[in-house]
Amino acid sequence: MNILLDTNVLLDLLLEREPFVEDAKQVFQAKDAGRINIYITANSLTDVFYIGRRTRVKDMSGEKALQEALTDVVTCLKTLEICTVDRYALEQAATLTGSDFEDNLQAACAVIASLDAIVTRDEGFSATTVPVLSPADLMAKLAVS
Repeated sequence: MNILLDTNVLLDLLLEREPFVEDAKQVFQAKDAGRINIYITANSLTDVFYIGRRTRVKDMSGEKALQEALTDVVTCLKTLEICTVDRYALEQAATLTGSDFEDNLQAACAVIASLDAIVTRDEGFSATTVPVLSPADLMAKLAVS
């Protein structure tokens, strides 16, 4: 099963955000077991860096926060598949009816890459033909397949 992982679930894992980190860990355990392939959009990496750095700088030096955010980006590049965000994807996103352009872009990328599902905690994903699952829904689906 090939899934697009929304940035919020990825950040739940990387930043160990409670109470969501356990669900995110289960998604990555499914990946490590070979049950799913995880895709993210290219623009998710800029969010991972920016939000990761901004969140961590509250608890550590700016330099350490910078290094940890860069490590997160490199880890994603080494372990996840990246959906291209190009002009076509942006144009497709602009045609969708959802009110959040970032969500529309992720939905468009999922369609273009022929992915099986979008996994997110965002209940606002509505403008897509790709099934939208929460991390818990994904795990339930994997349990019966």
